[in-house]
Amino acid sequence: MNTVVGKSVAVIILTIAMFLLSTSGRAQELAPFTSDGCSAFPDGTLEQKTLWLDCCTAHDKAYWQGGSYLQRLQADQALQSCVAQTGQTEIAQLMLAGVRVGGTPYLPTSFRWGYGWNFPRGYKALSATELKLVAQQKEATK
Repeated sequence: MNTVVGKSVAVIILTIAMFLLSTSGRAQELAPFTSDGCSAFPDGTLEQKTLWLDCCTAHDKAYWQGGSYLQRLQADQALQSCVAQTGQTEIAQLMLAGVRVGGTPYLPTSFRWGYGWNFPRGYKALSATELKLVAQQKEATK
């Protein structure tokens, strides 16, 4: 019985290692920028339907390109500040809480941190080559 369990564990470890090696060795591709506005949250108030939409679009650009944990924290704080500047401080706090929980790079969502890159990326500073790809994509969408 121990032999079967040992072989099963070895197969699982080998499978995980092969997955990690295959994802780390492949060329990174950057998908074109997309934005869903404020994701599963309103883009504004009932009276001003797109009041903070520009804040969400700027936040999406940061999330699309991804990067380090600190960069994500700064992007989330910038979203909060931008929304607060519309006079909606409570909404800004609520949005900050939502993106801190929902924007994790460890779930394969369309709004995760680094969603422009292949999943899983996690928190990782952009290389010079990746920064060049981001700049090219931004220039192409102007």
